[in-house]
Amino acid sequence: MEHSEPSLSKQLLKIDIVSDISCPWCIIGYRQLAEALKQTNTAYELHWHPFEINPDMTLEGKNLREHGAKKHNRTAQQVQESRDRMTVAGAEVGFKFSFNADTLVHNTFNCHQLLHWANQYGRTNDLKQALFNAYFTNNRNISEKAILADIAAEIGLDGAEALTVLEEQRFAKEVRDSEQHWREQGIQSVPAVIFNDRHLVSGAQGVESYISILKQLAEMPD
Repeated sequence: MEHSEPSLSKQLLKIDIVSDISCPWCIIGYRQLAEALKQTNTAYELHWHPFEINPDMTLEGKNLREHGAKKHNRTAQQVQESRDRMTVAGAEVGFKFSFNADTLVHNTFNCHQLLHWANQYGRTNDLKQALFNAYFTNNRNISEKAILADIAAEIGLDGAEALTVLEEQRFAKEVRDSEQHWREQGIQSVPAVIFNDRHLVSGAQGVESYISILKQLAEMPD
Protein backbone atom coordinates (compact mmCIF):
# COMPACT_ATOMS: atom_id res chain seq x y z
CA MET A 1 0.00 0.00 0.00
CA GLU A 2 1.26 3.44 -0.90
CA HIS A 3 0.41 6.61 0.99
CA SER A 4 0.69 10.19 -0.10
CA GLU A 5 1.68 12.87 2.34
CA PRO A 6 -0.95 13.09 5.12
CA SER A 7 -3.49 15.86 4.98
CA LEU A 8 -5.26 17.41 7.98
CA SER A 9 -8.01 18.95 5.86
CA LYS A 10 -9.46 15.87 4.23
CA GLN A 11 -9.64 12.13 4.55
CA LEU A 12 -7.47 9.84 2.51
CA LEU A 13 -8.90 8.85 -0.84
CA LYS A 14 -8.85 5.07 -1.09
CA ILE A 15 -7.68 3.87 -4.48
CA ASP A 16 -7.76 0.22 -5.56
CA ILE A 17 -6.13 -0.63 -8.89
CA VAL A 18 -6.72 -4.00 -10.52
CA SER A 19 -4.02 -4.57 -13.11
CA ASP A 20 -1.49 -6.85 -14.75
CA ILE A 21 2.24 -6.35 -15.28
CA SER A 22 1.91 -7.31 -18.95
CA CYS A 23 -0.72 -4.60 -19.53
CA PRO A 24 0.86 -1.50 -21.13
CA TRP A 25 -2.16 0.69 -20.47
CA CYS A 26 -1.93 -0.22 -16.79
CA ILE A 27 1.39 1.57 -16.36
CA ILE A 28 0.27 4.43 -18.59
CA GLY A 29 -2.96 4.82 -16.63
CA TYR A 30 -1.13 4.65 -13.31
CA ARG A 31 1.34 7.33 -14.38
CA GLN A 32 -1.53 9.54 -15.54
CA LEU A 33 -3.34 9.06 -12.24
CA ALA A 34 -0.17 9.68 -10.22
CA GLU A 35 0.35 12.99 -12.02
CA ALA A 36 -3.27 13.98 -11.41
CA LEU A 37 -2.93 13.14 -7.72
CA LYS A 38 0.19 15.28 -7.54
CA GLN A 39 -1.37 18.23 -9.33
CA THR A 40 -4.49 18.17 -7.15
CA ASN A 41 -2.50 17.56 -3.94
CA THR A 42 -4.83 14.67 -3.15
CA ALA A 43 -4.16 12.64 -0.01
CA TYR A 44 -4.63 8.97 -0.79
CA GLU A 45 -3.85 5.36 -0.02
CA LEU A 46 -3.18 2.96 -2.86
CA HIS A 47 -3.82 -0.78 -3.08
CA TRP A 48 -2.77 -2.96 -6.04
CA HIS A 49 -4.73 -6.10 -6.94
CA PRO A 50 -3.98 -8.98 -9.34
CA PHE A 51 -5.43 -9.64 -12.76
CA GLU A 52 -4.00 -11.92 -15.45
CA ILE A 53 -4.62 -10.87 -19.03
CA ASN A 54 -3.25 -14.18 -20.28
CA PRO A 55 -3.79 -16.66 -17.44
CA ASP A 56 -3.09 -19.66 -19.67
CA MET A 57 0.21 -18.31 -20.98
CA THR A 58 3.11 -20.75 -20.71
CA LEU A 59 6.17 -19.91 -18.61
CA GLU A 60 8.21 -19.84 -21.82
CA GLY A 61 5.98 -17.09 -23.16
CA LYS A 62 5.03 -16.27 -26.74
CA ASN A 63 6.04 -13.62 -29.22
CA LEU A 64 4.07 -10.54 -28.26
CA ARG A 65 3.49 -9.32 -31.81
CA GLU A 66 2.20 -12.70 -33.02
CA HIS A 67 0.16 -13.28 -29.87
CA GLY A 68 -1.46 -9.84 -30.05
CA ALA A 69 -2.28 -10.20 -33.73
CA LYS A 70 -3.96 -13.57 -33.19
CA LYS A 71 -5.76 -12.68 -29.95
CA HIS A 72 -7.20 -9.40 -31.24
CA ASN A 73 -7.47 -10.41 -34.90
CA ARG A 74 -5.14 -7.63 -36.04
CA THR A 75 -2.76 -7.26 -38.93
CA ALA A 76 0.95 -6.72 -38.35
CA GLN A 77 0.48 -3.07 -39.32
CA GLN A 78 -2.33 -2.63 -36.79
CA VAL A 79 -0.20 -4.19 -34.06
CA GLN A 80 2.64 -1.79 -34.89
CA GLU A 81 0.29 1.19 -34.89
CA SER A 82 -0.96 0.13 -31.46
CA ARG A 83 2.61 -0.14 -30.19
CA ASP A 84 3.38 3.31 -31.56
CA ARG A 85 0.39 4.80 -29.72
CA MET A 86 1.47 3.12 -26.49
CA THR A 87 5.03 4.35 -26.91
CA VAL A 88 3.88 7.95 -27.39
CA ALA A 89 1.42 7.74 -24.49
CA GLY A 90 4.15 6.26 -22.29
CA ALA A 91 6.63 8.98 -23.21
CA GLU A 92 4.06 11.63 -22.29
CA VAL A 93 4.09 10.35 -18.70
CA GLY A 94 7.80 9.60 -18.54
CA PHE A 95 7.71 5.87 -19.20
CA LYS A 96 9.79 4.15 -21.87
CA PHE A 97 8.48 1.20 -23.86
CA SER A 98 11.15 -0.83 -25.66
CA PHE A 99 9.08 -3.01 -27.96
CA ASN A 100 11.00 -5.03 -30.52
CA ALA A 101 10.44 -7.99 -32.83
CA ASP A 102 11.50 -10.44 -30.10
CA THR A 103 9.43 -9.04 -27.23
CA LEU A 104 7.58 -11.85 -25.47
CA VAL A 105 4.35 -11.93 -23.53
CA HIS A 106 4.88 -13.74 -20.24
CA ASN A 107 2.89 -15.59 -17.61
CA THR A 108 2.51 -13.13 -14.70
CA PHE A 109 1.21 -15.35 -11.90
CA ASN A 110 4.60 -15.36 -10.15
CA CYS A 111 4.69 -11.56 -10.37
CA HIS A 112 1.40 -11.30 -8.54
CA GLN A 113 2.57 -13.68 -5.83
CA LEU A 114 5.69 -11.60 -5.30
CA LEU A 115 3.64 -8.42 -5.13
CA HIS A 116 1.44 -10.02 -2.48
CA TRP A 117 4.59 -10.88 -0.51
CA ALA A 118 5.99 -7.35 -0.87
CA ASN A 119 2.83 -5.89 0.64
CA GLN A 120 3.83 -7.07 4.11
CA TYR A 121 6.85 -4.77 3.84
CA GLY A 122 4.88 -1.84 2.44
CA ARG A 123 6.74 -2.15 -0.87
CA THR A 124 4.04 -3.29 -3.28
CA ASN A 125 4.05 -0.10 -5.31
CA ASP A 126 7.85 0.01 -5.48
CA LEU A 127 7.96 -3.57 -6.73
CA LYS A 128 5.09 -2.96 -9.16
CA GLN A 129 6.97 -0.09 -10.78
CA ALA A 130 10.18 -2.14 -10.90
CA LEU A 131 8.33 -4.98 -12.62
CA PHE A 132 6.77 -2.66 -15.19
CA ASN A 133 10.23 -1.29 -15.97
CA ALA A 134 11.79 -4.75 -16.07
CA TYR A 135 9.22 -6.00 -18.56
CA PHE A 136 8.43 -3.08 -20.83
CA THR A 137 11.67 -1.10 -20.73
CA ASN A 138 14.32 -3.77 -20.20
CA ASN A 139 12.63 -6.81 -21.79
CA ARG A 140 13.37 -9.09 -18.84
CA ASN A 141 11.61 -12.44 -18.39
CA ILE A 142 9.12 -11.71 -15.61
CA SER A 143 7.92 -15.30 -15.41
CA GLU A 144 11.38 -16.54 -14.38
CA LYS A 145 11.61 -16.95 -10.61
CA ALA A 146 15.32 -16.12 -10.33
CA ILE A 147 14.87 -12.93 -12.35
CA LEU A 148 11.92 -11.88 -10.20
CA ALA A 149 14.00 -12.48 -7.07
CA ASP A 150 16.75 -10.32 -8.57
CA ILE A 151 14.27 -7.52 -9.26
CA ALA A 152 13.06 -7.70 -5.66
CA ALA A 153 16.66 -7.50 -4.42
CA GLU A 154 17.36 -4.52 -6.68
CA ILE A 155 14.79 -2.44 -4.79
CA GLY A 156 16.12 -3.51 -1.41
CA LEU A 157 13.94 -6.50 -0.61
CA ASP A 158 15.39 -9.86 0.42
CA GLY A 159 16.13 -11.68 -2.83
CA ALA A 160 16.65 -15.04 -1.14
CA GLU A 161 13.30 -14.79 0.64
CA ALA A 162 11.64 -13.71 -2.60
CA LEU A 163 12.99 -16.76 -4.39
CA THR A 164 11.81 -19.06 -1.58
CA VAL A 165 8.34 -17.53 -1.71
CA LEU A 166 8.15 -18.29 -5.43
CA GLU A 167 9.65 -21.77 -5.19
CA GLU A 168 7.10 -22.66 -2.52
CA GLN A 169 4.28 -20.86 -4.35
CA ARG A 170 3.55 -19.56 -0.88
CA PHE A 171 0.87 -17.07 -1.85
CA ALA A 172 -0.68 -18.90 -4.79
CA LYS A 173 -4.02 -19.39 -3.04
CA GLU A 174 -4.20 -15.79 -1.85
CA VAL A 175 -3.59 -14.50 -5.37
CA ARG A 176 -6.15 -16.88 -6.90
CA ASP A 177 -8.70 -15.84 -4.29
CA SER A 178 -8.05 -12.16 -4.98
CA GLU A 179 -8.35 -12.66 -8.73
CA GLN A 180 -11.65 -14.47 -8.21
CA HIS A 181 -12.92 -11.70 -5.93
CA TRP A 182 -12.38 -9.03 -8.56
CA ARG A 183 -13.93 -11.14 -11.29
CA GLU A 184 -16.98 -11.47 -9.08
CA GLN A 185 -17.04 -7.67 -8.81
CA GLY A 186 -17.39 -7.55 -12.59
CA ILE A 187 -13.81 -6.65 -13.50
CA GLN A 188 -13.14 -8.14 -16.94
CA SER A 189 -10.46 -5.81 -18.27
CA VAL A 190 -7.69 -3.65 -16.86
CA PRO A 191 -6.67 -1.18 -15.67
CA ALA A 192 -9.67 -0.87 -13.37
CA VAL A 193 -9.46 1.90 -10.78
CA ILE A 194 -11.92 1.94 -7.89
CA PHE A 195 -12.19 5.06 -5.75
CA ASN A 196 -13.48 4.76 -2.17
CA ASP A 197 -14.91 1.29 -2.89
CA ARG A 198 -17.69 2.87 -4.97
CA HIS A 199 -16.56 4.60 -8.14
CA LEU A 200 -15.09 2.49 -10.97
CA VAL A 201 -13.01 4.04 -13.73
CA SER A 202 -11.77 1.79 -16.53
CA GLY A 203 -8.82 2.30 -18.84
CA ALA A 204 -6.14 4.97 -19.08
CA GLN A 205 -8.20 8.15 -18.90
CA GLY A 206 -5.50 10.80 -19.33
CA VAL A 207 -4.15 13.26 -16.78
CA GLU A 208 -6.80 15.92 -17.33
CA SER A 209 -9.64 13.43 -17.05
CA TYR A 210 -8.22 12.06 -13.82
CA ILE A 211 -7.88 15.58 -12.46
CA SER A 212 -11.56 16.18 -13.24
CA ILE A 213 -12.51 12.88 -11.56
CA LEU A 214 -10.48 13.70 -8.45
CA LYS A 215 -12.06 17.13 -8.15
CA GLN A 216 -15.53 15.61 -8.43
CA LEU A 217 -14.70 13.06 -5.75
CA ALA A 218 -13.36 15.79 -3.46
CA GLU A 219 -16.70 17.60 -3.69
CA MET A 220 -18.75 14.54 -2.78
CA PRO A 221 -20.01 14.22 0.80
CA ASP A 222 -18.44 11.42 2.85
